[in-house]
Amino acid sequence: MSWRSEHIWIELIAGSRKISNFCWAFILFLGSLGFFLVGTSSYLGRNLISFFPSHPIIFFSQGVVMSFYGLAGLFISSYLWCTIFWNVGSGYDRFDRKEGVMCIFRWGFPGKNRRIFRRFFIKDIQSIRIEVKESIYVRRVIYMDIRGRGTIPLTRTDENLTPKEIEQKATELAYFLRVPIEVF
Repeated sequence: MSWRSEHIWIELIAGSRKISNFCWAFILFLGSLGFFLVGTSSYLGRNLISFFPSHPIIFFSQGVVMSFYGLAGLFISSYLWCTIFWNVGSGYDRFDRKEGVMCIFRWGFPGKNRRIFRRFFIKDIQSIRIEVKESIYVRRVIYMDIRGRGTIPLTRTDENLTPKEIEQKATELAYFLRVPIEVF
């Protein structure tokens, strides 16, 4: 989603609150909870899950491993739920030709660097760069090349844009900023 006028371009960046992240966190939570309950059932000798008998599972070796995998999965699931709750990675890119300033804002993890804010002068932007890597996993990313600062990615690596969409987005941004496009 973006908003544009004659002098200002604002690009909103979606963070961790995506349907796919909700699905993965929920699936991982349910699977790991099942593993943990089965492992605990084998230790207690009681059936904590009514539709799955725990008697054939021996606690030492099988039960311990299932409890360990369940606990590890619960930790990973809680990490995913925290990133969704904090909306890590969301923010905006703002290009203001009138003031000659470009701002990048992202939300990070809680702590000292929760708010990530970078400010650059538009005159220091050398080019907009498109990088395309075709392999098992196709990766198309738009970068901004800034004099003395290196390159800064403007699109998420998991944002699966078609070649036409990424070309159009890069062309519009380069035209707005009046800088050339480089393709790698």
